[in-house]
Amino acid sequence: MDDKADILASCCAMIASGALHEAAALMARDYPFTPIIRNGRQYTATQSMQVFLRDGFIDRYSGKKLVFPGALRLLSILMPTAFPFQPNWKSDSCHFAYYELFPTIDHHIPVARGGLDEMDNWISTSMLRNAAKANFTIEELGWPLHPCGDLGAWDGLTGWFLQQSEIRPEIRTDPYLARWLKAAQSRLDVISATAAP
Repeated sequence: MDDKADILASCCAMIASGALHEAAALMARDYPFTPIIRNGRQYTATQSMQVFLRDGFIDRYSGKKLVFPGALRLLSILMPTAFPFQPNWKSDSCHFAYYELFPTIDHHIPVARGGLDEMDNWISTSMLRNAAKANFTIEELGWPLHPCGDLGAWDGLTGWFLQQSEIRPEIRTDPYLARWLKAAQSRLDVISATAAP
């Protein structure tokens, strides 16, 4: 049976006729339970930067632009009322751009579904899409996989952040900003090679 709802309907019919064990066997065979194992993997800023740059700061599930995390946070520091950030990401206190534009790493094939936790299976997506995808495959969700972006056309405002780091000393002293500055500088060769002349 291909239709999962039909599998459940068949099980219900079997149960109604007193064939509980047969229904359980059908379920185990045609629509087995597979526990989802949570992957609590934390990526370093440098690992994340490598993926974001490779993907051209594009959400591979929506095709939309993403913004370098350091640039987002610096905007919140410079414009706290107009562009607020809340450390626990409370939706009533944090600008929605953090959900729509903050890049995260997702496993294209979820680890819980047999995907590997390695660079070839890591892709960039927004916090919003990452949360919505959870442990589903893009085929199950009907989502496309968009091609990587062109860093020469869009660098996620990384270049702007690096320019600001030259004139704003708080970037070097703020632990969060300093971590992303270091990650960006570690990949400066990639950023420089793709920068428009």
